[in-house]
Amino acid sequence: MKTSDFPGEQVDKTAEAAVAAVASILQPASIAIVGASADARSFGGFVLANLERFGYAGAVHLVSRSSTEINGRACVKTVDELPVGIDLAVLAIPEAGVLDAVRTLAARGTRAAVLFASGYAETGDAGRERQERLAAVAREGGMALLGPNCMGFTNFAANVPVTFEAVQPYPCGARPGIGVVAQSGAMAANMRDAFVGRGLPLTAVVSTGNEASLGVEDFVAHYIDDPQTCVLAVYAEQVRRPKTFLALARRAREAGKPIVMLMPGRSERAREAAQSHTGALAGDHATACVALTREAVVLVDTPDELVDAAAILLRFPVPPAGGPAFMTGSGAMKNVALDFCDGLGLDLPPLGAETTARLAAMLPDYAVAENPLDYTTIGVRQPGLVGEVLLTMLSDAAVGSIVLSIPAGPEVAQRDKAEHIVPALARAGKPAVLVVTGDSGPIEPFFVDAIRGSGVPFFRSPDRALRALARVSAYGEALQRASRASQSVPAAVPLPGAIPPSGVFAEYQGKAWLAAAGLTVPEGALATGVDEAVAIATRIGYPVVIKAQASELPHKSDVGGVIVGLADEGALRAGWGRLQQNIATHRPGLVLDGVLVEAMGPRGLELVVGARRDAGWGPVVLVGLGGVWIEALKDVRLVPADLCEADVMQELGRLKAASLLRGVRGEAAVDEAAIARAVRLIGEQMRANPAIAEIDINPLVAYPDRVLALDALVVCGPQAR
Repeated sequence: MKTSDFPGEQVDKTAEAAVAAVASILQPASIAIVGASADARSFGGFVLANLERFGYAGAVHLVSRSSTEINGRACVKTVDELPVGIDLAVLAIPEAGVLDAVRTLAARGTRAAVLFASGYAETGDAGRERQERLAAVAREGGMALLGPNCMGFTNFAANVPVTFEAVQPYPCGARPGIGVVAQSGAMAANMRDAFVGRGLPLTAVVSTGNEASLGVEDFVAHYIDDPQTCVLAVYAEQVRRPKTFLALARRAREAGKPIVMLMPGRSERAREAAQSHTGALAGDHATACVALTREAVVLVDTPDELVDAAAILLRFPVPPAGGPAFMTGSGAMKNVALDFCDGLGLDLPPLGAETTARLAAMLPDYAVAENPLDYTTIGVRQPGLVGEVLLTMLSDAAVGSIVLSIPAGPEVAQRDKAEHIVPALARAGKPAVLVVTGDSGPIEPFFVDAIRGSGVPFFRSPDRALRALARVSAYGEALQRASRASQSVPAAVPLPGAIPPSGVFAEYQGKAWLAAAGLTVPEGALATGVDEAVAIATRIGYPVVIKAQASELPHKSDVGGVIVGLADEGALRAGWGRLQQNIATHRPGLVLDGVLVEAMGPRGLELVVGARRDAGWGPVVLVGLGGVWIEALKDVRLVPADLCEADVMQELGRLKAASLLRGVRGEAAVDEAAIARAVRLIGEQMRANPAIAEIDINPLVAYPDRVLALDALVVCGPQAR
């Protein structure tokens, strides 16, 4: 079977086999260290020291060319001397010896191996070929691989540390924990240290490296099935099996287990770096983000956001939709929060009348009961009242979460906060986080113990807390959207004819297809001669536009194939001749299907609605300002193809130019519902017609009472031709 950079998409590997392979790695009954060494600072030395430090209870076998025993454990010289059927082999050897070792281990029934060595796909084509040979040998021998070019893993829940870092045991007991998987070993270690530093429970931390065999998807599947893992923290430079990952994300969402994911690749340089780092071939990052968000994956932009959002979701794995509230005893911090939230695009919802009245009864007359809230100095004399105020704000239906930002203060103030405020936060039924400002200023140990014991998410920076809550709020919204998205496959409108060799339908064909799907197009028809064009224009009324039509001519304007504003028969006849001459000059030999004669649409707001199909991630739909503005401003929104009209309208409101839709400088507001309907219809046909690779309606002109598709391009993919 052919290997590739997407082995999991092509290799026939059952879910049961993948589960067994992951179990052999994360919970092995026996481990062989190939490349064991008495040198404590060698890779093999670190692995052995880790196993002993954790008290690993399984059988440990050592392969060493230079030692007969290490730490009282007997060594064998070669892999051939190992017992048959070992669960996990750790290859702490250079790349030159890895292939032969894997071949021999597979022949001896070894179930899985961890490969630390570099020098594979991350180095280029030659390394990629070495990795493919390695994967093929392992696959033929029925052996799963973790790596190469990885740092291994630590299963904290089962006390199995197989990594060349010196790690310490970190028991999480029976507490629900966070499962970490990362294609980067350094990022896996960073996340581990951050979670440990916060005292948060970890079930396992896995570095997958180049993913010659097992990948991120396999460990995500394990964490979803693991009853102790409640939140998944994922770093992926590329998802190699998009369809598998999306199915897993859907399963995680249904199980109430958030996946918090950092996936670099928005910039060209980041995509290039990912190729050199893990051998990943980056796909369309924006399309991937739309598909992942559709399944409620919590996408973040920074390692801090990943850790912060995971910390909140560990405590509140199913947050409600709704924006955050912000509470502080400082007018200055309230003002800072207002500016910061505005920069984030994070809406602080206004409080309802009932909530405002209840707050007014608690607060001094000079305090303003609003969101964000400055509760003034009530905490000095009545520290318990701060907690009551917080729970009152959080009870508001529009509020989905809350941030309480307070200074540490002197010891007596910290004791008040530990005894009164922290318990109130712990009782919150919605995400509630505590910020103790002052950067790295000291906090009394009893206050820290109270916070950690409560499980309340804790920050030293209000901006980090708000960024994290923005992600949590978006997750709550994504859960709601997923519940509203269409689950049925719509009826497909038949294609407008035989698919052309280029895959591109001429405009008149594309518009006929759009009209059959329910979109409004200008009145008109195809003419093959000037007299027929005059008859069409007489029927539909002047002024008209004429457009040259051929599958091989998708960009008609570039060659003078569009002539607008023809006001009467004389102008039409002259325009016809001019158009024919332009085509003959710029595209000699091109045979036209005819010339499309259409009524000129009145001036309106020009939008673009388009869609494209990604081979891995599926279809997405684009909507935004069209015409010349799309290139100049790039003010567009990408949305899933199954988004309902109400959610499309919410996305329209997030355009930078959303005010144009509502009317500015005396212009009438346009029909946003009609725009949303057009987006839905395009999404439906992308879902229903797998042959269609791309749709482009530019412009879609919006009016106060309708929309009109003035130009359209419909393209079928190579698989449909």
